[in-house]
Amino acid sequence: MARAARAEGNLPVPVTRFVGRRDDVTRLRRLLQESRLVTLTGVGGVGKTRLALELARQVRRAFPGGAWMVDLSAVADPGQIPQTVATAFGVPDRSTRPPADILTDHLRGRQVLLLLDNCEHLAQGCAAFVTSLLRRLDEVTVLATSRIVLGAEGERLFPVLPLEVPGGPGTGTTETVGRYDAVQLLLDRAQALHPGFALTDDNRIAVARLCARLDGLPLAIELAASRLRTLSVEQLVDRLEGRFALLTGGQGTDPGRQTLRAVMDWSHSLCSPAERLLWARLSVFAGGFDLEAAEAVCVGPDLDRGDILDVLDRLVAQSIVSTDADGQQVRFRLLETLRQYGRQRLATLGEETELLRRHRDHYLAVARATAAAWCTPGQQVGLARLRTEHANLRVAIQTSVVDPDGPEPALALVSALRQHWYADAFLGEGRRWLDQVLALPHHGPDDGARTDTLWVAAWVCLLQGDQTLARERLTACETAARRTGDRRAAGFAAKLRGTDLLFSGRLPEAAAAFEDSLAIFADIGETEGQLWGMFQLAITLAHTGDSARARAICRESIELSAATGERLCRSYTLWVLGFDTWLHDEADRADRLARDGLALQRDFNDPIGAALILELTSWIAASRGRLQEAARLLGTADGVWSLIGTTLAAFGPPLQAHRDACERRVRSGLDSAQQARARGRYGDVESAIAATLASASVSDPPSDGPDPTPGPTPLTHRESEVAGLMAQGLSNRVIAARLVISPRTVDGHVERILAKLGFTTRAQVAAWVAAREHSGG
Repeated sequence: MARAARAEGNLPVPVTRFVGRRDDVTRLRRLLQESRLVTLTGVGGVGKTRLALELARQVRRAFPGGAWMVDLSAVADPGQIPQTVATAFGVPDRSTRPPADILTDHLRGRQVLLLLDNCEHLAQGCAAFVTSLLRRLDEVTVLATSRIVLGAEGERLFPVLPLEVPGGPGTGTTETVGRYDAVQLLLDRAQALHPGFALTDDNRIAVARLCARLDGLPLAIELAASRLRTLSVEQLVDRLEGRFALLTGGQGTDPGRQTLRAVMDWSHSLCSPAERLLWARLSVFAGGFDLEAAEAVCVGPDLDRGDILDVLDRLVAQSIVSTDADGQQVRFRLLETLRQYGRQRLATLGEETELLRRHRDHYLAVARATAAAWCTPGQQVGLARLRTEHANLRVAIQTSVVDPDGPEPALALVSALRQHWYADAFLGEGRRWLDQVLALPHHGPDDGARTDTLWVAAWVCLLQGDQTLARERLTACETAARRTGDRRAAGFAAKLRGTDLLFSGRLPEAAAAFEDSLAIFADIGETEGQLWGMFQLAITLAHTGDSARARAICRESIELSAATGERLCRSYTLWVLGFDTWLHDEADRADRLARDGLALQRDFNDPIGAALILELTSWIAASRGRLQEAARLLGTADGVWSLIGTTLAAFGPPLQAHRDACERRVRSGLDSAQQARARGRYGDVESAIAATLASASVSDPPSDGPDPTPGPTPLTHRESEVAGLMAQGLSNRVIAARLVISPRTVDGHVERILAKLGFTTRAQVAAWVAAREHSGG
């Protein structure tokens, strides 16, 4: 999974050219104007996904809220559909509220296109989800792909047919044959692998026969095209037709499905034994995989680790496996139709159970390695890897909860993923898995894995505001830790007791609990526990007025973070230090500390940390008399709290008291219209952070100063458009694509904008745009 996606959506960039189907795209564009739910139906391999993606790319400018694609192929439970969609939109999963409700709140007022891909195995669940979503939101449009009808209210169907193929004995001239979509696709894919391949007078009849024999199915054509590196088109046709006669025997009522199965069987038969085996074993992955995972999971009898890269490369060359560049690393993926075929082969081999266990063990090792490297410079990379592998992690947990050998692997996995739950955007899903795993039958006394799971589950409950269940789990954890002598678990239980007391406003007791936990952590060398405990002790002491000790602990914590490379707790510590500094009337320094902490939050999907720092910056602004800035920051913080589904009040009465005082000051200094104009809200945490940091140098004067509303802009209309897109952090190339102008033209606009405004950086432009927006200019 990626960080919160950009406002224009998350459509993947295709690695091959879209060929043909112009009439289909035109008809679908009309359908989208007439209906808010359009489902593309058709057999596997007919090109539903590619057509839907091309349509979404062409119409996304009509949806200011962006075009968003959600692949449901890896989702096994219909109940996970809302959360999977919310995750794609970058909505943090931290609330106890139903994910569908949180998603609805996030999308309200936004005109978006939602592309739900591979819905057939969840048809009823998708129908219920989409029907509810469209009833509640009148600006959302849904485009779905499914082999079967969803049956949702208001659904308009668009059957996706195979590509048009040449027909008749003569097939026409070379020129006329080349006009057919199926032929154009074959030529495009064949030339990508064999640049010298071309349609000629000599091979036009064979090309026409091939496309007709493949029934115009795009996936079948792509698989066949991969063989044109080593076979002539005439040889390919002869071999395919002989294979079809053997495999199909003229039976079956669905020629398209029959043809695709025959082509896949044929492609499979042409693979070497190692290629067949790897194809089958790769089918256990969900949502893609990297080479390391393929080597760890697929190694075994008849397939050595050292051979996997070469075999995988050959499957890529045959269009069985596709590639996707993910930063500096290449990831691989089986198209869903080919993955399902491979899974059937895996079951036939009798290896499915064993491969799923290997898959589970690999991702358990990944989770454990990430947890172990938490307090290192690899913290951010580790979290990003877990987000990318979220679909595989979900499959690994599903494998673990049904393991007949017992709950230990499931316990170990959900506790090792603790940072994925509480420091990322998956708190709600983590809570559901933790609840399910802790409910599994277990025999004998609690072991270490269950003890760890108890304090991780308690932590998640506290962050969701469920203190009652958190206390029950902490009691169970403390009992188990005493029995087994597990000091690490005892330390985390003590720290979380402190968190519970802090959130309840019982400050002296909270400080004592934190002190107890830190003594244990220091004694056993538990850095992660120390860093989480230190800033919480520091904020507790700041609330009680012990500033000297609070600042000393903050400095110690920052030194420890710097020494290890840890960054998230450092962000929280800067928040505490800024808070205490503000309490002592050092507003300028406090604001710098808070924004330094907010800048660190850009590397994480941690809306709680971001919201806490945004709150502090609003209080600082209000205390300096900058009431419009304070109102804007309060609104931005509110937007983040609404994404989480909670409020500042959940984090203790002292913080809420400062929030209340800030709101009173804003209300007393600004009228209702000024407050409404100033308050800023953003659709995701990343945007809220970026906007706040971009406007750091732009603040309104004290309330008794002049009206800060800027005068007329010196920019032309087009320059204003470009400046607005610059403020969103878009590159010149992306701005050019958005406005449908050349990159060179954008370069000229940017130069003129900087010159007219007297600026030298894009950040200054972003700050200028933010100031105008928030002052109504």
